[in-house]
Amino acid sequence: MSTSRREFLKLSAIAGSGVGLGLMASSSNFANSFSESMSTLGRAPKPLNILILGGTGFTGPFQVKYALSRGHKVTVFNRGKTHPGELPKEAEQLVGDRNSQLDALKGRKWDVCIDIPTTLPVWVRDAAQVLQGNVDRYVFVSTISVYSDVSKPGADESAPLQKYTGADAMKETSATLTASNYALYGPLKALSEAEAEKWFPGKTLVVRPGLIVGPGDPSDRFTYWPVRVNRGGEVLAPGNPTDPVQFIDARDLAEWIIRMAEHRIVGTFNATGPKKKMGVGAMLDGIKKATKSNAQFTWVNADFLAEQKVRPWSDMPVWIPPRGEEVGFSSISIQKALDKELTFRPLADTTQATLEWFKKQPAERQAKLYAGLTAEREAAVLAAWHAKQK
Repeated sequence: MSTSRREFLKLSAIAGSGVGLGLMASSSNFANSFSESMSTLGRAPKPLNILILGGTGFTGPFQVKYALSRGHKVTVFNRGKTHPGELPKEAEQLVGDRNSQLDALKGRKWDVCIDIPTTLPVWVRDAAQVLQGNVDRYVFVSTISVYSDVSKPGADESAPLQKYTGADAMKETSATLTASNYALYGPLKALSEAEAEKWFPGKTLVVRPGLIVGPGDPSDRFTYWPVRVNRGGEVLAPGNPTDPVQFIDARDLAEWIIRMAEHRIVGTFNATGPKKKMGVGAMLDGIKKATKSNAQFTWVNADFLAEQKVRPWSDMPVWIPPRGEEVGFSSISIQKALDKELTFRPLADTTQATLEWFKKQPAERQAKLYAGLTAEREAAVLAAWHAKQK
């Protein structure tokens, strides 16, 4: 497994299951960050009674507000510890814990359950044992990390999945997904998908997002670029401008999942973007235009970055050099989702909303991004690059 693949799995595991690991975005002004630009696209053809497991993390609040705007009834189930009181009052909140306290779900019926935060198959099993017969459909939010082979561009939903090689997947806990065991993230997600289909055969929608970005992102895996480009000056840009990148705004993902539930769609879908192939150069140019920045990009090739121990994905977020076993990492096929009307807001919208949200965070949060290079480290790498060119 390459370094970049490990970094992706590591950050995915932390962001996906580690809101308690210090990576959760500050709740300050969080509710306002997703209220103004929400697109309703009209009312739903039929109101649904929706249960959202989670609902208070990164994508959950967008789903809740969008579902309500479409005329649905929404119930969220979570521990009540993340952004308490910031969901709309129209949403019913049930308090419990996926590890042991599911009583609040008993004796209730919903049209659809959307399972956002689950990484552990035991969580799916335990929830399903309570909900089976009481929900008509089950939506499981997975990840493209489930794929075992991204060595070719265009991998679709039929690509082989990672295999779990541990002793007993049902005995894994959230403590499993620490920095030292992040490689289990993909295999456990794959098993969770299978568990959902086992309990809700023919009634399960599995959504496999790529990099999720936008306002409220707890990982800064995209945020680094609007912040850095907005600061201006000479900006270290990774690899080749044509190196492909893929990501999806959390709002686009959340809204599409609700619309998929409305139309009773089942099956498995990759969900990332944009609609057409984008290179990292086009992404950075779009961010520069959106921020009206004077930034000047200095392109540094992947080999030199490796020599300088500048890591793809974490030090240079969004980007992974398309070579070797990673050549298809940022070229996942989303045609199946496009056929079901997955839509994307402009890059400028994502950039501006992300930057506006970040600027409202406390000073200590803004002082240290969770991804990307520090200003000092970037300057040192650029100096070394210019010295080599001479």
